[in-house]
Amino acid sequence: MSAGEAQPPAVTPAEHDAMARAVRLAATALGHTSPNPVVGCVLLARDGSPVGEGYHRGAGQPHAEVEALRAAGARARGATAVVTLEPCAHQGRTGPCAEALLHAGVARVVYAVDDPTPQAGGGAARLRAAGVQVVGGVLREEAERGNELWLTAARHGRPCVTWKFAGTLDGRTAAADGTSRWITGSAARADGHVLRATHDAVLVGSGTLRSDDPHLGLRHGVTGRPPLRVVLDRTGGIRREARVLDDAAPTVVVVAEGARLPLLPHGHEVLALPCDAQGIDVAELMAELYRRGLRSVLLEGGAKLAAAFARRGLLDRTVAYLAPMFLGAGGRAVLDDFGAMSLAQGLRFRFGEMHQLGDDMRLVLRTAPQPAAEAR
Repeated sequence: MSAGEAQPPAVTPAEHDAMARAVRLAATALGHTSPNPVVGCVLLARDGSPVGEGYHRGAGQPHAEVEALRAAGARARGATAVVTLEPCAHQGRTGPCAEALLHAGVARVVYAVDDPTPQAGGGAARLRAAGVQVVGGVLREEAERGNELWLTAARHGRPCVTWKFAGTLDGRTAAADGTSRWITGSAARADGHVLRATHDAVLVGSGTLRSDDPHLGLRHGVTGRPPLRVVLDRTGGIRREARVLDDAAPTVVVVAEGARLPLLPHGHEVLALPCDAQGIDVAELMAELYRRGLRSVLLEGGAKLAAAFARRGLLDRTVAYLAPMFLGAGGRAVLDDFGAMSLAQGLRFRFGEMHQLGDDMRLVLRTAPQPAAEAR
């Protein structure tokens, strides 16, 4: 906005409340919209009363703004659209939301987060050019958190990677005898399945496959679309009887180029990728999953697999379920060596959300920028 242009009126309490409502609406579709974001929208009449609302339910379906406009009908003329993401300005499977808002006669648009994609961005400028009042950045932090997986993927051009683990206060995931069930309680385990349901894919390595024979589906009463199951199995030694190869969801078994290709039951796939002395190229795997439209990956593999992602700088978030327990030096460590030889080379995180689940704590950590080297 240039210095000579009139500033739009300040955000009203009704618009602030509507944005909070839109953030909650957007969260309704977590795990269902890829490769699209989750978005919520509320339409307000001139007196601040809601006249329509909606959220994006999935790729190919109407965007949140269109859902809200349909609910409002003729009441949309002169209304304010409150939306969690800048209205899009491009023609995809559905039309541009900026044009839909203009056609409906919306007078004002309040949004939370700028669209970071070059294909869809620019909606705010299009609306302003047509004379619509536009205000951005309202409840930005809350909307960013709600759409964190997609926004991270859009900004980095690869899926957002969440590393999830359950461990003790001294960073152990199993006792010296290998037992790990159950370090955390039932509430933490159920929450882990809720977390799984919000991601497009869940990933483990061959070590976890051999020791736990995981299923990687949704249990504990959690419903929704099961994530794609991805198993890194460098040598292709997976058994046809593995639980991850049932018909609950498709599975991609990733092997090293040149390895023998396992024969899998119908509905599952083998993917061969480059490999080096440290294992399968996880950066190339992330690129391939992104090409397939996946925007978030939940890493549930063991210490070695987590270290492979840490080594490549591919851990965006960590969700740690911590039990009030110590196991000592004989226990299995949360994370293998990833090359850090000093404090400066350590993987730093910022604390995010924290709350108690039964006797356990759930911590959300986000990768922090690495500090610059100290001047000498």
